[in-house]
Amino acid sequence: MFEHSSVVFVYGTLREGDSNYHYLKNSVKLFNQARVRGSLYDTGNGYPAYIEKGEKWVYGELYAVSPWTLKQLDRLEGYSEGRPDNLYNRVKLPIETDIGIIEGWIYTLDHQHEISLTNEIHFQDWRVHQWFNNFTEVKYFAYGSCMDTERIEKAGMLTPFSQRVETGKLTGYSMCYTLHREDGSRADIVETEDPSSSVEGIIYTLPKEAIDYLFSREGVFTGSYRATFVKVEINGVLHQDVLTFTVINKQAETCPPRHYGEEILRGAKGRLSDNYYEQLLTKLASLGYDHIDRDD
Repeated sequence: MFEHSSVVFVYGTLREGDSNYHYLKNSVKLFNQARVRGSLYDTGNGYPAYIEKGEKWVYGELYAVSPWTLKQLDRLEGYSEGRPDNLYNRVKLPIETDIGIIEGWIYTLDHQHEISLTNEIHFQDWRVHQWFNNFTEVKYFAYGSCMDTERIEKAGMLTPFSQRVETGKLTGYSMCYTLHREDGSRADIVETEDPSSSVEGIIYTLPKEAIDYLFSREGVFTGSYRATFVKVEINGVLHQDVLTFTVINKQAETCPPRHYGEEILRGAKGRLSDNYYEQLLTKLASLGYDHIDRDD
């Protein structure tokens, strides 16, 4: 699969859309959603530093790179094999993806520089950290119960969720029910290796107060979901920086509760494509959901 290539996990300015991404322009992105155990800090110099300490998840992207590109990355990161004064060291670690674990290279700050690290990064995700500190509004991709506005209205947040509403399609993912709760599971997006797999959803353009509501509702601060950015096709145009949420600790799919399934179907009915709506029904039926009325 990766013959003649090296697999590299990137977590900072090498990520797509950031300042050093051009180093990877001829490389193959394997996964948008990848993570490794450790800690991530803001150096204050416009880039983060990863250290191989702690049990938190650090989030980034996974690439297959050529030997030439790997040498370029070594130079960028101030790494040379065997040199005692490296800024970063290149080490192999197990990288977790939505389909399993892949061993890959990661650049970790040399121990002699760790003493200068004091500012741990929000959510252990450099991209989310940069956005969260500076944004005014953002496009948000809802694929689960947030497609329906009933609970949003009860929370007094309907106005920002009603201003600019579109539909979108996320390719390379599937929608699953992987977050277990006592009354049943909740929806999730899972990255796949199948380019034909896709998830449809509702696109809201939201101000900060609505994002604060979503972070609370999605359990971002309690470890249920995490914020991430995905590429979504909206009206035939691919948008790079669309916010969504994905389950942190994914488990085997189980059936959602009745009220949750109703919210998803109500939010999708007549708004998403008929074919995708049928996919939602089929998925629920396969999980044992027995409250489907196809004549609604």
